[in-house]
Amino acid sequence: MILFSSALEPILENKIIMNKLVIDVASEKIVLMIITKDDIYNITKDNTKINFEKLTLILSDFLNSNSLKLDDINKIYVNRGPGSNAGIRNSLSLVKAFYVARKIDYYCYSLHDFKDQKYIKHENIPYLCDKFKIKKNLIKPIYLS
Repeated sequence: MILFSSALEPILENKIIMNKLVIDVASEKIVLMIITKDDIYNITKDNTKINFEKLTLILSDFLNSNSLKLDDINKIYVNRGPGSNAGIRNSLSLVKAFYVARKIDYYCYSLHDFKDQKYIKHENIPYLCDKFKIKKNLIKPIYLS
């Protein structure tokens, strides 16, 4: 079987383009952010029990509004706390389901992991996870008592 370079382009293109999803429900607001090669999209929602229960729908609407699908996401970064027990549990369950169903690698971070970093922005989370060697596909939640 002979493959021409044009047959390989979509495969190579998928490897190069990395779309990252940041999920933070441990803060005062629920924050969803998509980081693409060219753009950053984000939304915030009130940090309420109802929104925790609707997190899958909120995420689906967010992806759709930016012309993306879950299959377009290559890595997920999720805040593991400290924070709301229900919110963290829901977000970690969602991310774990994406890993099992779609094999999307995830990184569970805490702002406490980024020692001596001031003014942490959500768009810097992927870089900080690399810098501080946050392990992929490992969950260690931090709940507030």
